[in-house]
Amino acid sequence: MAFREGLRTKDAAATCALLAPATRDTLESSEGKPCVKVIAQEELPVAGSVRGVEVYGNQGRTVFDGDTLFLSRFPDGWKVVAAGCTPDPGRPYTCVVEGG
Repeated sequence: MAFREGLRTKDAAATCALLAPATRDTLESSEGKPCVKVIAQEELPVAGSVRGVEVYGNQGRTVFDGDTLFLSRFPDGWKVVAAGCTPDPGRPYTCVVEGG
C-alpha cells in the first residue's frame, strides 16, 4: 500500500497526498504547520503484513500487523481517513491521525 510505503521511506509529501482532505486539514490545523512537517513528527507505525481488508461501499479498513488504517473512496481514489489506529476498550479505536 502506498501510504505504508510513504511512511517507510519517510516521503512526507507522498504520505500527505494519500490523506483524506478533512484528515489533512485536521492535522494541519491542530499543529499549525503544513502536513509535510507534521506527518514526519507523528508516531505512525510502519505496519507489517496485511491481516485483513474490509470494504463497505465507499469505506474500508485495512488491518496490518501493528496498525489499522481506515479509508474512504474519493473521486481520485482511496484516501486514508485515520491511521495509527489500535483497538481501545470501550471505544472502537484510538488513532494517531484522524479527520474531524
